[in-house]
Amino acid sequence: MKTKEIKTKILEGNRLALNKLIAKKKKENSFLVFSQNGKVVKIYAKDLTPVPPDTN
Repeated sequence: MKTKEIKTKILEGNRLALNKLIAKKKKENSFLVFSQNGKVVKIYAKDLTPVPPDTN
């Protein structure tokens, strides 16, 4: 398996995991916590959209 193939599979797995997390948090009417410019911020899942597949 080549490095590019491995990278593609890892990125796709990360995308799927993030989309599942967003969907779960939307069902729970919950939020996700991120770091933005060194500050901790809460973002409600209902305000997030699924990550689209990479087209490259």
